Amino acid sequence: MVFLNINATLPEKGRDLRLDLFRGVANWAIFLDHIPDNVVNWITTRNYGFSDAADLFVFISGYTASFVYARMMLERGFIVGATRLTKRVWQLYVAHIILFVIYIASISYLALRFGDSDMINEFNVAGLVDNATETLRQGLFLRFKPLNLDVLPLYIVLMGLFPPILWFMLRKPDLTMALSIVLWLVARHFGWNLTAYPAGQWYFNPYCWQVLFVFGAWCAMGGARRSMTLINSQITLYLCLAYLLFALIMTMAGRFPNLGAMFPEWLFSAFNPNDKTNLAPYRFIHFVVIVILVIRFVPKDWPGLEWKIFDPVIVCGQQSLAVFCVGVFLSFVGHFELSMSSGSLFAQLFVSIAGIAIMTTVAYYISWSKRQDKPLKPPAAAKPAATAAKAG
Repeated sequence: MVFLNINATLPEKGRDLRLDLFRGVANWAIFLDHIPDNVVNWITTRNYGFSDAADLFVFISGYTASFVYARMMLERGFIVGATRLTKRVWQLYVAHIILFVIYIASISYLALRFGDSDMINEFNVAGLVDNATETLRQGLFLRFKPLNLDVLPLYIVLMGLFPPILWFMLRKPDLTMALSIVLWLVARHFGWNLTAYPAGQWYFNPYCWQVLFVFGAWCAMGGARRSMTLINSQITLYLCLAYLLFALIMTMAGRFPNLGAMFPEWLFSAFNPNDKTNLAPYRFIHFVVIVILVIRFVPKDWPGLEWKIFDPVIVCGQQSLAVFCVGVFLSFVGHFELSMSSGSLFAQLFVSIAGIAIMTTVAYYISWSKRQDKPLKPPAAAKPAATAAKAG
């Protein structure tokens, strides 16, 4: 199948270490943010602006999906590209189910072992006690999700619907982005969302969060490159910095009541609480501002990406799926450990550092293991012996 009138600009071949770096940062931040009453999670971005690691994770997922599968779709046809995307969706689904089973089994076991019935309610697994069969069935359909297991189902849905979006993105990237924005705004207006089990709706509304995924794809398909004049403008820089400062102030106002009381109620309530479920416009704009600044100041060939200090986080980004799953489970372990102990500052530091160390170790092991699966390069051919010197 040959594509005509391709208007998207595919990224240059070769790995973009910025994606690995920021995806690793997102995985570490998601792990820390999932541990409540943990002083270490004050280092994550959610405390200093409207967007957080979840926005970054979804954006990079859209960027990498288009980066990997667009070229395949162009070179080998839509069917091949779509089936490879479907294969990836299956891998994500299997990872989710494995994590789901281990997660709920661990929560149930520890709750019974220590007689902590509140844990079952806190992690949203009470349905397993009342109606285990139906609850597990709904889990297979992604409708039942224990606490902190919301991101992978969102990722699965967005990837599953991505083949026709990518097909259209290759032909009409700007129109695809515009339609995605319209869907997001319409879904917010009419309250569209998917239902959850046993009640409620999805924490990450797919109708809204798709705009970040498509935005990532649009940037990869030449949207960022076509916008370089705007990105490099001094006016854009000043506006971005001003918005980051405003977001910082409003976020801090929501964290500290005394600061929040200094602002008019209409202003404070417009940004607090932060509407994460339906991806509030101020949240999306905040993330777009961060993307603009990263594109401007961290180019693909930035020498700092080769610094050894970034190696652990880059490796975690390269093995993102496994590291994410391990991080979600470890966040539960960390939460349980802090709730059963004194929750001291030392305990918080230990749990946070140990968790990141385990995630990094897993990433390095998987990276090493994948290298072992590759065939060894044949040894270089021996140089021919030198010609014997002529006699006499």
